[in-house]
Amino acid sequence: MSKPIEEAYSALARRFNGTLLRQGDEEFAEARGIWNGLLARTPGLIARCRNVADVQAAVRAATQAGVLTAIRCGGHSLAGFSSCDDGLVIDLSNMRQVTVDGKNRRARFSGGCLLGTVDSATQKHGLAFPAGVVSHTGAGGLVLGGGTGWLNRLHGLSCDNVEGFSLVVADGSVLHASARENPDLFWALRGGGGNFGVVTEFEVRLYPVTSVWFGTAICLGDDIPCVLQSWRDFMPQAPDNLRWGFSLTIAPDTENVPSHARGRAVASASALWVGDVGEGRRYVDHVLSFCNPALITKSEISFLTLQTMADAEFPHGRRYYTKSGYFRSFDDPSIASIVKALDTIPSPTNQIELAYLGGAVARVDAGETAFGDRSSPFIVNLLGNWCDPAGDDANRAWVRNLFAELRPAMTPGVYVNFMSGDEDDRVPEAYRERWERLVAVKTQYDPKNFFRLNQNVQPEQATRSGRSD
Repeated sequence: MSKPIEEAYSALARRFNGTLLRQGDEEFAEARGIWNGLLARTPGLIARCRNVADVQAAVRAATQAGVLTAIRCGGHSLAGFSSCDDGLVIDLSNMRQVTVDGKNRRARFSGGCLLGTVDSATQKHGLAFPAGVVSHTGAGGLVLGGGTGWLNRLHGLSCDNVEGFSLVVADGSVLHASARENPDLFWALRGGGGNFGVVTEFEVRLYPVTSVWFGTAICLGDDIPCVLQSWRDFMPQAPDNLRWGFSLTIAPDTENVPSHARGRAVASASALWVGDVGEGRRYVDHVLSFCNPALITKSEISFLTLQTMADAEFPHGRRYYTKSGYFRSFDDPSIASIVKALDTIPSPTNQIELAYLGGAVARVDAGETAFGDRSSPFIVNLLGNWCDPAGDDANRAWVRNLFAELRPAMTPGVYVNFMSGDEDDRVPEAYRERWERLVAVKTQYDPKNFFRLNQNVQPEQATRSGRSD
């Protein structure tokens, strides 16, 4: 254990209500694990906080000792920012309280909550919070980066539906941020990531959703470009209730996939309708009829089922690497490049994810939150997903090469929750015209860049000195 970690441990041991874990402790090996196995790290100390006072104590101890510090909610950071080697992890996994006000359609949830924690509590009242698509994702990190998922076209991004934050900032004090209280900080927290403090509670709006109409289909071979063109042309006029997107991958060799499709490149479509089932049937039938689809399924499913459908595809411990970007228009050459890349895909679980935002997301003014570009609705996420460390170079190269081929047609911008840890140079690109305002907020609330394990916005002093911490 390093001397700074020893100092932090000694300071915390006197006034910590939670659990302090060091290497060699029985629970340490499991506690240090994070979702992305490509970026496994070994911290010097894990502080599992029980309450806000513990978070304050951990921040103050780490600040005084000069210890590199990571914040862990669900451990789901693609870039591996949920942990660090030899430093301190402030772990919020024991802070998972949810309080629902069903009458006013509001909820409060603690900073360590998973999406599944929030969903389970809100669904007891027939309500839902617009969030992500994997239930074991940490809600806090997802919301702070923006938050895309099944309900966004109808109800906006996760960050658009936050009405207040309680957080511990770099000096260890607790602040509240809302439209009326610390409004500059409130603006920055809605999309600006973990740059400004440890959020210990979120106050959010909810919507009445208990079930949805959901359909899937796959297209193969020459039908893949056709169906992507149809999707591109249809979605700009689609109603907000419809979310239709694709995952381009290799069909698995399983019984529920037709034998002629197994092991082949496919465009796997998912079409979701939230609202009147009769109208939803018509729209889902229509979009899943394009370009000779196979293996069509359609049914009404519960919202909780929807929110857990993707869990098995993205388990903890696999190796993940991404590159992502926006398109204002999704041209035919880009479609051709994507389809061609499937011929050289190194892992059958790699995916090219295609989503269309628009809807309620696009109706929020560009300056209302720190979240990045809303004017280019097509999102492409190139997701490497594999098990064997021997495949690291091949899978990362496949993602990087395809991204380099697509990037000239993209608009500037990137969704920070889809960024890998080697993309520091793209952080200003993510925020563009909001960048200077974010730097000013960062400088006010974290002038020494204590919270730097994130898609980092450096404070002014660090920027002027060229320091990268």
